[in-house]
Amino acid sequence: MKAMVPKGPSMNEMLKQAQKMQEEMQAKQAELEEKEYEVSAGGGVVKVKINGKREILSMDIAEEIVDPDDIETLSDIIVAAVNEAIKRVNTTTDAEMAKISGPLGGMGGLF
Repeated sequence: MKAMVPKGPSMNEMLKQAQKMQEEMQAKQAELEEKEYEVSAGGGVVKVKINGKREILSMDIAEEIVDPDDIETLSDIIVAAVNEAIKRVNTTTDAEMAKISGPLGGMGGLF
């Protein structure tokens, strides 16, 4: 009596699925690169607009924060705003890509 081996998807089917996933991920990446995000720091005194390519598009600084004697605080707030903007792009990109790759997302960049 022969042992029954469960039949899974063929190698050809798996390659087609991988190709489709790769195409979806490339399309999603292009879409995410065009997306714009706006974040603020320092209670809203510094606002940064960034795109999905992680390029700063604009920065608004409220007049009341500009104190020539306290440039260090302004610098800290700007750094915080830029870092938060980059974090938002990364978080959104990672979440959107995980929706496409599902359980395969942890395969070391295979897809």
